[in-house]
Amino acid sequence: MTGGKDRLVELLQRAGLEMVGDGRTEEVLPPSAAWRPGIVGNAEPTVAVRGDRPDLVAEINAQWHRLAAASGVIGEDGGFLIDVAGYGMGCPPGRWTRVRLTSEWDLAGVLGERSGRPEFVTLSTDGNTLLGATSEEYEVWLIAVDRVKERHEAAAQQAAREMTPQETADAWASLLGGLRPSERLCEMWAHGLALNPAIPDDLRADLLGRSHFLMWRSLPTAVVEAAMVHPDRKLRQLLAEVQPNITAEHWTRLILGEQESRHRWMLTMLAADRHAELTDTAYERLATDPSAHVREETARLRGLPVRMLTALAADVDPSVRASACRRAWPHLDSTARLALLGDPYGKVRIEALLHYHQDHPMPLSVFDAEELKDRAVQTCRLERGLAERLARHIDPAQRRALASNPHLDPDLFLLLAQDPDKRVRFEASKRPDLTEEQRADISIDFDPRIHYYPLDWVMELHDDHNAMRRLAVSSHPLVRRSVARARRLPPDVVELLARDEDRVVQLFLAESCDDAPADMLLRVWQWWTGSLSTPDRPHGHPNFPRHDLLRYANDPNPRMRQLALDDPESTAELVERFSRDSNKEVRHRAATDPRLTAASAVRLLDDPHEHIRHAAAQHPKLPARVLVRLLRDNDTAQTAAQHPALPVPVMEQMLRRPQASTSATPAP
Repeated sequence: MTGGKDRLVELLQRAGLEMVGDGRTEEVLPPSAAWRPGIVGNAEPTVAVRGDRPDLVAEINAQWHRLAAASGVIGEDGGFLIDVAGYGMGCPPGRWTRVRLTSEWDLAGVLGERSGRPEFVTLSTDGNTLLGATSEEYEVWLIAVDRVKERHEAAAQQAAREMTPQETADAWASLLGGLRPSERLCEMWAHGLALNPAIPDDLRADLLGRSHFLMWRSLPTAVVEAAMVHPDRKLRQLLAEVQPNITAEHWTRLILGEQESRHRWMLTMLAADRHAELTDTAYERLATDPSAHVREETARLRGLPVRMLTALAADVDPSVRASACRRAWPHLDSTARLALLGDPYGKVRIEALLHYHQDHPMPLSVFDAEELKDRAVQTCRLERGLAERLARHIDPAQRRALASNPHLDPDLFLLLAQDPDKRVRFEASKRPDLTEEQRADISIDFDPRIHYYPLDWVMELHDDHNAMRRLAVSSHPLVRRSVARARRLPPDVVELLARDEDRVVQLFLAESCDDAPADMLLRVWQWWTGSLSTPDRPHGHPNFPRHDLLRYANDPNPRMRQLALDDPESTAELVERFSRDSNKEVRHRAATDPRLTAASAVRLLDDPHEHIRHAAAQHPKLPARVLVRLLRDNDTAQTAAQHPALPVPVMEQMLRRPQASTSATPAP
């Protein structure tokens, strides 16, 4: 996209145009709507300039400027909007660029395939007057259109008029009528249908190999079975990587069905990464696989029986022994442990030493000899002399690693709590063995804008209500944030955290805690516009207010205003009003409301903002004639193919098509 933007900037500069404004989306019709027949009528030229004129470029420029000035395309400040054909991947896709003429400008000579063959459209900054330049066979046309908003409204009303059953049937029949879909259009259809919740299972199976989007949603067992035997190995690998609905039996057949060891290795690694359970047959086969890479990943499988895990700890391959050692150590006898501690390969010895010194203090001689570095500093028991040396190490990274060591003597972690390096102090402040008084004495720099992971030791105490009461009053924001991640909390803790000065504590309470109070959820809704791991919270929280929301219909805060449509007493008239709101999020909320009229849904298909256009394209009242238009356009086909009201025979048409053309999709 950056390359396209740079090209557009360079082109506009050559044309003598100065880019102005902050680059935000203009609140006018998008460029894609500028030349739609419903906007420009019968597309008769306002001025036609013959292509054989000797002064062609100068005449086109003069006529464009005369019309632009007379019609108001050029504003009082000299600004106007422009979109150049072939530069739709500009700054950014689907947006106008606000510009001004410089002292030496030449639109007709630069903004086209060659000089004197311009292809661009300009629009007044209020979005109501359009002036385009297009090159015909023997002439260059300048087409001026006034009352753009009125024309657009009328076009939406006309497109949304009620259809008879026969008209609807004819519209669907016209989808492929006279159209040989391009490869690009067929690809967009496949991606859209893969995301369509209404597509039948047999058609989902037809999408295998056509859209990778299919794999990310939980698929019916029959489709998973079809994917498992698909000839495309990459498709089978994607199935293993992302598909939620894979059973232990599926994993077994998927992995053991691969003849090449490299492919078995990849699938076994994915199974280990996803903590998948396999069958006993799979564990037996994989633990004795000829490939050391496969056995190495097998040692990571969560359900691997102990007897196989300990056998792998004595494998002939050192990488397998090292991998198995991490989980097998507690189950090994003294002889097996001594063998690993004395292993001739360093990576095996290191794994063994890291586990051995969980229980036995590590001396300086071992630490220096094996170069154990950060893992040992963070996790192992250390002899007092080694721990003292590391606590005063010149490298702050070593002191920071030591600060999280759970076996550290109290005087040493209190020493690190006063370290001159702020990162060391912060690490020490997170320790579970500090009293809250000790924690409060540590000077830390806490940036509320930085993402911090919750503290594991606090998460493990979530079911201990007394611990939650104690930690909820901690001076450390990260401790309180971790408490707020609990699913259930005592009422007094909820009340305290709901008023926490750290807004992220309230945010986490809204996301995670089923006891979050309604008034706090409403407060969080007012300022939180990001995404959460729990979908649609705080708005989707069961305690979120659902009544007495009409009072926000005229609220100056658009976040609050859109809540009025959630009130059971809200009306279709309010939906229509919100569909014309100045705020994009309020319009988006209206675009998702089933009470929106068909005409307004069609109108919002040309909203300046893509997420509103996407919502409008999914609206249940969109007539077939409009959906067909969207399906025949490369830019909107994927979104339209997700519409849940697409008839199944139409979906079949889109998938069981004639051989696709490689040519561009013709305009509808």
